[in-house]
Amino acid sequence: MTERPFSISGELTEAGHRLVQRVYYEDTDFSGLVYHARYLHFLERGRTDYLRCLGVEQRELVSADEEGLVFVVHRMEIDFKSPARMDDVLTILTHTEKAGGAKMVLNQQIRSGETLLIAAKVIIAVINAKGRPRRLPETLAAKFLEGSTPEVRDL
Repeated sequence: MTERPFSISGELTEAGHRLVQRVYYEDTDFSGLVYHARYLHFLERGRTDYLRCLGVEQRELVSADEEGLVFVVHRMEIDFKSPARMDDVLTILTHTEKAGGAKMVLNQQIRSGETLLIAAKVIIAVINAKGRPRRLPETLAAKFLEGSTPEVRDL
């Protein structure tokens, strides 16, 4: 089997996580621009692969202890700056601003080359398997903040 020169889950960088995705016909509306709701899919892929690259397996967290641990989006702020079009190659950047207590704050961007298309702030609630808030274990919080420097915290 031939080894791939890159990971389909993206990569961790000094600034957080970087994932590259192409815009397909299914992502666009009748105008040929990416439909606004599809950006949520790209952002979700960025967050999911960020976890994967950090070695955090969501399936294992839900049954890791008697309480379980689940991440859910509590709030999201999105600024739509510029549209993407079919065949554009997008870079989804994800960075942890804060991790502790019962929440995490992630900053995300979607770029096409140097052009900023989307800027998002995502507040993630940490809950148990029964839907109740629970504290993020310190070792897990440290994983999310690992490598973060103040200069790159705000993407």
